[in-house]
Amino acid sequence: MPDRFLRGALVAALVLLALFVAQPYVTGLLYSVEQPRAITPRGDLAPAESSTVALFERAAPSVVYVFARRAPRAQDLMRDPYSGQGEQGGGDQTGTGFVWDAAGHIVTNNHVIQGGGEISVRLSTGETVPATVVGTAPNYDLAVLKLGRVSKMPPPIAIGSSADLKVGQSVYAIGNPFGLDHTLTTGVISALQRRLPTAEGRELSGVIQTDAAINPGNSGGPLLDSAGRVIGVNTAIFSPSGASAGIGFAVPIDVVNRVVPDLIRTGRTPTPGIGIVAAQEEAAAQLGIDGVVVVRVVRGSPAAAAGLRGLDPTTGDIGDIIVGANGRPVHRLADLTAVIQAAGVGQTVELTILRDGRMRTLQVTTADMGQQRQ
Repeated sequence: MPDRFLRGALVAALVLLALFVAQPYVTGLLYSVEQPRAITPRGDLAPAESSTVALFERAAPSVVYVFARRAPRAQDLMRDPYSGQGEQGGGDQTGTGFVWDAAGHIVTNNHVIQGGGEISVRLSTGETVPATVVGTAPNYDLAVLKLGRVSKMPPPIAIGSSADLKVGQSVYAIGNPFGLDHTLTTGVISALQRRLPTAEGRELSGVIQTDAAINPGNSGGPLLDSAGRVIGVNTAIFSPSGASAGIGFAVPIDVVNRVVPDLIRTGRTPTPGIGIVAAQEEAAAQLGIDGVVVVRVVRGSPAAAAGLRGLDPTTGDIGDIIVGANGRPVHRLADLTAVIQAAGVGQTVELTILRDGRMRTLQVTTADMGQQRQ
């Protein structure tokens, strides 16, 4: 009796083992689909998706790919062709731009075309046309190009305003990152009134910060709001690796809308200023200072003529702190810049300064700092 039970149990175990081993083969034989599967109906896109698709379809034809041929440099001769180390020879500087008007003016970043030679622009249709530089504004990292003869002029892109932007509102960037044409990335406005270094040690205030992915090749492309209007020109990323780290910057469209007409008319734009170098806001805040600390006064500038004082180079003592301009409080450089830009070149600005613990007022006449050396 025990032997019969053991034999039965052994047979049952072998059957179960066989079924276990055979199960994948049986399942594959019975359920394999060897023909294309039927497509499951999707239904309508979500309203947010439809809105984004429509936004891209409206704006993309106005976005272009900019190539600036870089002339070979002396250091290119030092490149090791076997190890791949050193500078790359020749090559293009590439970026993005967008159509400003029906005359074929293209807005892009100055650093996209700076130092380049022959410039070409590829349209959304795939047509590549030559372009010439109409004007540059290095202090704003902006440049205007003029398209050559095209078979059909792309439409100008819609322009918005950056005066009423809110942190948290949705934004969309269209560009050509890493040479990938017409790439759309999305995000939000992360911060406003940022400061961004530009050419010759100057800083652009009031810059838009966004987490929309901006990578090399996006420079000069439009940052759009949810209505598909340009609210900024993508200009830089903050990333040790050179790839998007969720911190990108754009020149506000209100600045662009003021500078670009000057570039089209005269090839340059006035840069109203008084000729000071200001301390970093973080350093001033750590010292408990509310205002703009004057680090240095540019020789021969309006600030020098008015008697503004910077840091004492021998003792390091703080000189003047600008706390007001034309009756408005100045907490940071962006506040001062806004007053000066609103006044324009050749206008008198009344500064309220803190010097040696006492409040004083000074009259300063603004000048075109783009024509002055620091």
